[in-house]
Amino acid sequence: MPATLKLSTIALLALGLAGCGQTTGERALSGGGIGAAGGAAVGALTGTSLLGGAVIGGAAGAATGALTSPRQIDLGR
Repeated sequence: MPATLKLSTIALLALGLAGCGQTTGERALSGGGIGAAGGAAVGALTGTSLLGGAVIGGAAGAATGALTSPRQIDLGR
């Protein structure tokens, strides 16, 4: 699996769930956790580093959660 596809998958997972929470800290924490889990899963499925995938996914998820506001992502309210 190409590296760009891996990173795109991680970014989409993080972006899709970064709206979990009302405050910046809540969104960063939930986005980081979800991104780390998704990154570890992608790392496991592709046979690459589990830890590396978790670190990259966690960082992407936390950044996405911290850089968005509740108004930017509407999860069906």
